[in-house]
Amino acid sequence: MNKPPPQPIIGPPPKSTKYKGVKHTIMVMSGKGGVGKSTVSVNISVTLAKKFKVGLIDADINGPDDPKMLGVSDAQIEAGDAGIIPVSSKYGVDVISMGFLLPNEDTAVIWRGALRHKAIQQFLEDVAWGERDYIILDMPPGTGDEGLSVAQLVPDADGIIIVVTPQDVALLDARKAMNFATQLKLPVLGIIENMSGFVCPHCGETANIFKTGGGEEAAKKYNVPFLGRIPLVSEVVVSSDNGTPIAVTDNVVAKIFSDITDRIVEIVEKRK
Repeated sequence: MNKPPPQPIIGPPPKSTKYKGVKHTIMVMSGKGGVGKSTVSVNISVTLAKKFKVGLIDADINGPDDPKMLGVSDAQIEAGDAGIIPVSSKYGVDVISMGFLLPNEDTAVIWRGALRHKAIQQFLEDVAWGERDYIILDMPPGTGDEGLSVAQLVPDADGIIIVVTPQDVALLDARKAMNFATQLKLPVLGIIENMSGFVCPHCGETANIFKTGGGEEAAKKYNVPFLGRIPLVSEVVVSSDNGTPIAVTDNVVAKIFSDITDRIVEIVEKRK
């Protein structure tokens, strides 16, 4: 009697056995692009680095902006005995990014899912992260391959931070990221409302051009922590373009990032 052919085992890949020595791994996500997720990721990393050993993974394969924001876009990555050496910035954050591997800033990365997964896997497993207190992953917009790869590979990811803008559609965007976290059994550490009011550089008045309160409303709706509001300030854009994160200046936004980061650390440590 002929036996039926064996059926393939379908499921997620095994957890990584190489990504070791990292105490906390946090994914920064958004339901859509253009909400300032990279700005948030870089400034949280820089703020954390004032007290902890921090690494930053620019997991946005198509739009690797983090090296420019840290002032290291011209750096070259090297390999050592322990693996790929992440690029050190003068702000205490070591970073790995697809931006270091492209011949120039105009090069487009036109890859299918399998290659994107492999790139993220190498950023996690083949980079010599050593002993780190925190790794921040700046994820691409949406809930695609990169987020799935990280969730499947990292043994004990602490969870995700969701970045939204203040308008009503923030609820819709937050819901997508929340559903992603739920299905992959990832805790939501909190929601950050970015671009929460434009501060006029001349008179100092605040105009809520994107409305206000969408992020806090989303946090209440889904019963997750609301981490804070970041106003739309021209100095943030200028400093990012110049490779100087706003978190290392004496701007009022630096204090906001400091408070948000303290809240993140408190939540993460309490969970552990």
